[in-house]
Amino acid sequence: MPLTVVLAEDSPLTRDGLVGVLTRFGHRVLAAVGDADALITAVREHDPDIVVTDVRMPPDNTDDGLRAAISLRRERPALPVLVLSQYIEQSYAAHLLDLGSDSGVGYLLKDRVSAVGEFVEAVDRVAAGATVVDPEVVRQLLNRRHDPLRRLTPREREVLALMAEGRANAAIARELHVTEAAVNKHVSSILQKLDLHIDGQGHRRVLAVPAYLRV
Repeated sequence: MPLTVVLAEDSPLTRDGLVGVLTRFGHRVLAAVGDADALITAVREHDPDIVVTDVRMPPDNTDDGLRAAISLRRERPALPVLVLSQYIEQSYAAHLLDLGSDSGVGYLLKDRVSAVGEFVEAVDRVAAGATVVDPEVVRQLLNRRHDPLRRLTPREREVLALMAEGRANAAIARELHVTEAAVNKHVSSILQKLDLHIDGQGHRRVLAVPAYLRV
């Protein structure tokens, strides 16, 4: 399904490349800007389906893009946001997950953009409301968390990591070479061990990622 996108990236070369990729896959980039202030203005003007933004950009060249995304989500809580980062910054991932689980959020390393199919799939998933975290970020966050994740078996940790990447149960089953029924059992066990006693299996699944991958 075609999406409308507002894109923020301070490197003109990277920005043009991202616009080209998104357009090639049928999405419409309503604005492509180079700083955080312009991002906020463009989103307010165009009301896109999703925002894709770099973390570091002018005016301060620190975490301006992330702060702009957080500000926009406060204004429009349902706005899906996919953040791109050059490096793994655990505090950035934590701030992003703090945006909440009611709408799509994503954190990808820029290296992942070179895998065009993975990048576009992440855009689609986040726009559809999923939480998508770069696999390398997931591994580092999991390695830093010992409790309550130590309650999980090694296989359950693998399943949780793939859930954090935005994989559905069928995709997890294919990746791990097990049946979908086995994945369903693992997911149920994960939710129980993480004490997510919330009505609605889908909502509990969404909360499992941001609640237990924060640093």
